Amino acid sequence: MRIGELAARADVSVRSLRYYEEQGLLTSSRSASGQRHYTEDDVERVRFLQRMYAAGLSSRAIAEVLPCVETPTTQTAATAFERLVAERDRIDAHIAELAATRDALERLIAANLEHRATLDAGAGSVAAP
Repeated sequence: MRIGELAARADVSVRSLRYYEEQGLLTSSRSASGQRHYTEDDVERVRFLQRMYAAGLSSRAIAEVLPCVETPTTQTAATAFERLVAERDRIDAHIAELAATRDALERLIAANLEHRATLDAGAGSVAAP
């Protein structure tokens, strides 16, 4: 499939696909006229790359773990395992920070609702002039 079809099927921009190639995260074959061609497997690969980026991994981190994802070996597994654990721990810390922020917002919302209820109750007891 050509680059436009891959972009559409993976729901990414053509620019992103070119960037992935520049970073060594995606490869294509070239036609005689120089057009990029991709395989069916590349659709899932691009979706995987998107999930890794969405999780906050850098191109460098993704490049370090890809060999283990594609063809796990003893050599790639050790390095990739360490990187995977580090990234998981970073994501877990970020989730904890987000949860703490959400909890703080919940407390502010509850306090605001309580304050509004107090104001509404006070407005109902005010005598009309």
